[in-house]
Amino acid sequence: MQLHFSPSMRSVTISSSNGFSDLMKIKVAARHISYRTLFHTILILACLLPFLFILTALVTLEGVNKCSSFDCLGRRLGPRLLGRVDGSGQRLVKDLYKILNQVNSEDIPDAIKLPKSYSQLVTELKTKKYKAKEFALILKGMMEESEKELKESKFAELLNRHYAASSVPKGIHCLALRLTDEYSSNARARRQLPSPELLHVLSDNSYNHFVFSSDNILAASVVVTSAVQSSTKPDRIVFHVITDKKTYAGMHSWFALNPVAPAIVEVKGVHQFDWLTRENVPVLEAVESHSGLWNYYHGNHLAGASLKNTTPRKFASRLQARSPKYISLLNHLRIYLPELFPNLDKVVFLDDDVVIQRDLTPLWNIDLGGKVNGAVETCKGEDDWVMSKRLKTYFNFSHPLISKNLDPDECAWAYGMNIFDLRAWRDTNIKDRYHTWLKENLKSNLTMWKLGTLPPALIAFKGYVHPIDSSWHMLGLGYQNNTNIESIRKAAVIHYNGQAKPWLEIGFEHLRPFWTKYVNYSNDFIKNCHIPK
Repeated sequence: MQLHFSPSMRSVTISSSNGFSDLMKIKVAARHISYRTLFHTILILACLLPFLFILTALVTLEGVNKCSSFDCLGRRLGPRLLGRVDGSGQRLVKDLYKILNQVNSEDIPDAIKLPKSYSQLVTELKTKKYKAKEFALILKGMMEESEKELKESKFAELLNRHYAASSVPKGIHCLALRLTDEYSSNARARRQLPSPELLHVLSDNSYNHFVFSSDNILAASVVVTSAVQSSTKPDRIVFHVITDKKTYAGMHSWFALNPVAPAIVEVKGVHQFDWLTRENVPVLEAVESHSGLWNYYHGNHLAGASLKNTTPRKFASRLQARSPKYISLLNHLRIYLPELFPNLDKVVFLDDDVVIQRDLTPLWNIDLGGKVNGAVETCKGEDDWVMSKRLKTYFNFSHPLISKNLDPDECAWAYGMNIFDLRAWRDTNIKDRYHTWLKENLKSNLTMWKLGTLPPALIAFKGYVHPIDSSWHMLGLGYQNNTNIESIRKAAVIHYNGQAKPWLEIGFEHLRPFWTKYVNYSNDFIKNCHIPK
């Protein structure tokens, strides 16, 4: 490429280097054009023309050389440069969108045979000439079939997890049997707990009294061991362990053979409380006699369920609400604490699926301001999944009694680690309110709430709850596997509420070590029952 300037500098000719005809001639006016402007013009053209030359070559190679003008070249080349298609392509896309929208509102005809796989679909496309609408219907049918199978698989997985969570692992069952046998054959396993000289401590309010109920010996051992190891004053700790009649011998054997001195442990069965009679505890009779209640928790969980109109998350919540533990007397015992321990002023009540990681002594120094229940609220916190529970989470607000008496947006609170002022409790009607609402729900065929013992407690303790800092009690380790590990380490008590208990195979592997660190795997009973780490 050559540039030719006229002697007067009033014109510039740009030609090819081989002497061919001029490509462009620029005439420069005698006025208004400075040398600086001319220089910039030449510089721009020198940069632009090689680019145009390359584009022209590309278009020629692509068969666009029949264009006789720049206008034609622009029409052909412009859409390609801008990523656009020609008019026919745009019409094709519009027609395809129109067909897909039309098919979206139609049902799949029974006569259409859907391919079983993507490869079969490709094969049929090669051999059959589908119309666009027919192809769209086949595509929709295949996707709906896949979604249906995926949903059914998810429901089956959730149901299997529910049964796994409700069952007793072989190792834990073995542990209970071996310790029960030890109780009958070994005098040391039957020794009095605590020893006679320490019996007075059981009602001494200068000690820190913990209460929990459980029929799981391994879980009970973790609760006690973790509390003792985390305490700065273990010699001031008293544990009151309550269990059922069938587990009593094994539970007593464990703590008799594995003392946690200097802490003190008392083991009692529900049958040893004279106060726990059907007359005093209506829930006993209600649970035993209400056939609908029994079928709800032990019956066919798929009966009457429309899986088409529900989601896996709602189904999981429904299954969790049907855990058999919710009709266990051990789960209802906490509402009778003032009567079970008439000489105690304050107790910390724990669930058996918790681990204590920090000294809990300061709990006894919290001023509850005349309230009965010190609890962590579950509608405030960084974890939206766990800490988003309000009353509307637990209650059916379409029921007139619920909508009349409760506020759906009121914050809920957590069971599992509660400081109870038993003196203040004895001056209330909390227990009677609990019984009244429990009976109302039974009369309404469980249409007021379905999730265990917390809902009636939310009503019974209404106005008697003092919120405590959330760092005392971290929830959700049994149903959320992406729990923040750093937050776990900082929490005083971590709670494996949910189905994925740490002693089950369905427990989350990365969360189990916080629990298993307190299991004594060198213990002969645990080794002989092959309890996995």
